[in-house]
Parts: sequence; structure tokens; C-alpha cells
Amino acid sequence: MSTPQLSRRLKRSEASALVPWISAKVLASISVKQLLLQDEAYLASVAEVGLIMTGSLRDGGRIFFCGNGGSAADAQHLAAELTGRFLKERPSLAGIALNTNTSTLTAIANDYSYEEVFSRQIEGLARAGDVLLGISTSGNSENVLRAMEVARRMTVSTAALTGKSGGKLATAAEHCIRIPSDETPRIQEAHILTGHILAEIVETELFGD
Repeated sequence: MSTPQLSRRLKRSEASALVPWISAKVLASISVKQLLLQDEAYLASVAEVGLIMTGSLRDGGRIFFCGNGGSAADAQHLAAELTGRFLKERPSLAGIALNTNTSTLTAIANDYSYEEVFSRQIEGLARAGDVLLGISTSGNSENVLRAMEVARRMTVSTAALTGKSGGKLATAAEHCIRIPSDETPRIQEAHILTGHILAEIVETELFGD
């Protein structure tokens, strides 16, 4: 039977053995972000989407976010950066995550289908001049794609955050911000970086440096 002291030594040893592996994961994340610095399409797309969001909010529009799983968490995170604050003390901005109302999600999924959970909300809540930002690492999430289709019919500006290929969202959205990676964790890490940059563009453009 191991003593508590021996158990602690074993845990420290196991933890030390993981350090090179952890370092490799940090480096993998850094390498994707370094690629972003050289990716002119990425840089231009982020600037364009940031200014589109700014223009919509300046004119009284709203920014809708949607995604599944980890991308759902990113959607509500980014909505909170607008309605709360990012870096500045300033008035609240209209950021709405479409994945947070469980009654709405389950009603639409039950009565229609899960593929309609975002598109039905866009149909009922959005108006021309708003912006929809869909988040999908694969770029192929059907419910995000359907939301894009409805949004474009309603003259709602559309943008997507995806992985390297862009998937179907590359053409379904007017603007597709692609992260140059095929690894879901690395893509998601760069998505939140990108979302923070978008929030800072909005704050800077609307409220100054």
C-alpha cells in the first residue's frame, strides 16, 4: 500500500513527465497564431467583419452569434463582450447569442428539427442591417448554414468563423474568416482570439482609442 508521501512523489513525477507534452500543445497553438500574421486573407477578413459589425451597431443594428458545442460557448462569450464590456467603460452594445435560450432551442428542435434552431430565431428576431456571425470549426454545421440562408434572404449581413477549408460556410456566408488549421482545439483557440479582436475593433471605432 502506498503512503500519502509516496503518492505525492508519484504525482509530481507524473506531472513532470507531462511538461514536454504540454509545451508541445502551447507551441502548436502559437504556430497557428503565427500563421495568422502571414495570412493576408485572414487579416483583411477580420478588418472587414469588424467594420461591418461597427456599422451595424452604429446604425442601431444587432449582432447575432451562433454555434454548437465549444462554438456555442464562444458565441455567448462574444455576445457578452458586447453587452457587457471588452476593454472600455461604455454603453452596452446589442450582442445576442442564439444558443442560450433552452426553451426556444428545445421547442424548435422538437417541433421542427435541430437544423432549424438558429434559422427560426433569425427569422423572428433579426432585421435588415443586423449581422449574423456563425461559428463552426468544420464550416459544415447544418443549423448554422440554414441560419445563413435565412439571414441573407433578409438582408442581414453574414460572417463565419471556420477552420482551414471553410467548409460550406465559405460560400454560404458573405465573409468567411478561416483559421489555417485542421485541428479543432487549435481552431477554437484562434476563434476566441479573433472574436476578441473583433470586439476591440468595435469598441475602438465606436468609442475611440
